[in-house]
Amino acid sequence: MAYASFTEFISALEKSGELIRVSVPVKTELAIAEWADREMKSPGGGKALLFEQPLIEGKISQFPVAINTMGSEKRMAIALQVESIADIAQEIALILKAKPPTDLREGWTLLKQGINLLHARPRHVKTAPCQEVVHRFAQPIHDSHFTIHDLPILQCWPKDGGRFITLPNVHTCDPESGARNLGMYRMQVYDSVTTGMHWQVHKVGARHGKVYYARNERMPVAVTLGGDPAYTFAATAPLPDGLDEILFAGFVRKKSVELVKCLTNELEVPADVDFVLEGYVQPGEMRPEGPFGDHTGFYTAIEDYPVFHLTAITHRREAVYPSTIVGVPPMEDFYLGSASVRIFLPVFKMNFPEIVDMALPPEGVFHNLVCVSIRKQYPYQAFKVMHGLWGMGQMMFSKYIVVVDEDCDVHNTSEVLFRLCANTDPKRDSTIITNPSDSLDHAPSVQNVGSHMGLDATHKLPGEGYTRGWPELARMDEATKKLVDELRRKSGISA
Repeated sequence: MAYASFTEFISALEKSGELIRVSVPVKTELAIAEWADREMKSPGGGKALLFEQPLIEGKISQFPVAINTMGSEKRMAIALQVESIADIAQEIALILKAKPPTDLREGWTLLKQGINLLHARPRHVKTAPCQEVVHRFAQPIHDSHFTIHDLPILQCWPKDGGRFITLPNVHTCDPESGARNLGMYRMQVYDSVTTGMHWQVHKVGARHGKVYYARNERMPVAVTLGGDPAYTFAATAPLPDGLDEILFAGFVRKKSVELVKCLTNELEVPADVDFVLEGYVQPGEMRPEGPFGDHTGFYTAIEDYPVFHLTAITHRREAVYPSTIVGVPPMEDFYLGSASVRIFLPVFKMNFPEIVDMALPPEGVFHNLVCVSIRKQYPYQAFKVMHGLWGMGQMMFSKYIVVVDEDCDVHNTSEVLFRLCANTDPKRDSTIITNPSDSLDHAPSVQNVGSHMGLDATHKLPGEGYTRGWPELARMDEATKKLVDELRRKSGISA
């Protein structure tokens, strides 16, 4: 069953031996982030951490801080309540096989219909745990006994521009179509009632903002923290336009999401979350945001972004503040990204049936490196796959795509690099295109636009100008392997 609260998820982690409780006071300025960074970089992603006494400028917060809760394959499976992430991928594959689509658009339509039928349609409720405690803010603020400064928001890196909310689920709505969006955009705390809203030009939240800007109207925004981890996963998943993240979260958790109306705007949010930050963005109002030590491993520069104005904070009585840090990989976000790739692999295979597997190594920090294995049947098939992937949603940001043969394990970066070095002639086997790039990528000369390279590390065919006869990979035969295994056992050496 779905988690009824974020605390229930934390209990599940503890029961599985995946949680460490930290009872001593630890500063929210840098110290929690440093502790968490060490844990994330330990073998297998370490353990989740629950800081029971986070210190905010010398004062112990009433809210514990949970971090690295999804920072391993095991914890991702616990978060989504499956034995393996592959279980969800199999469900999606079954939906798509029910009526095989003729093209990608039809495939997404079928997937949306299937998800909508499987416990996904949200329910509406009038009361909610997330509104057990209510703090409303006038402008200017008069109620000074509780503000956003009372939340244990982290400063992650020494040169960050301040404290940042790093796991915010941001809810917006298109005023014309009524379509809602759930995204994740970092939020720098400016003062007791305003933060930044770091939605980039490619994001749906920014697109909704343009509609309000054209209408010269305030844009209602709600930010939720905690609750079922399926919400956070849905907010980060690379869903196509039109596939509602709330529906997808219901599909993942196998239970409809209960939605409650905010108290100071018209948006609806999941009723079981820990915190709700209600407010608005005034289209056209911008403020410098940053620097921030980002998932690229570098500080992103100070740039102007929209301003979020708080009108209320509501929360559970026993709320837990969820957080994460990003930086030089490997970090917690790698496991979120890897789960997305595994779950949506059936969709990629639907459009490219030759694809066997796909991986985004941690060194590539999501977009910089994509490794794909294919069943190669004809010349230049690898290039066809590269260009097709660049045309699919956020895959347009992929800086390097390496295509290998089906017998190469794309999750073994060492093996992929071996094939890349052994099987490519750089001039013949590479292609460079110009495409939109990630706004956070500091390498391109012009922001949001850059070059992307595809590398064909598959075996070459005569139709590709290769006439020398491709060599066979040197591998030991199975009979000899079994013989040596038996000899090692007889010698007392583990096989």
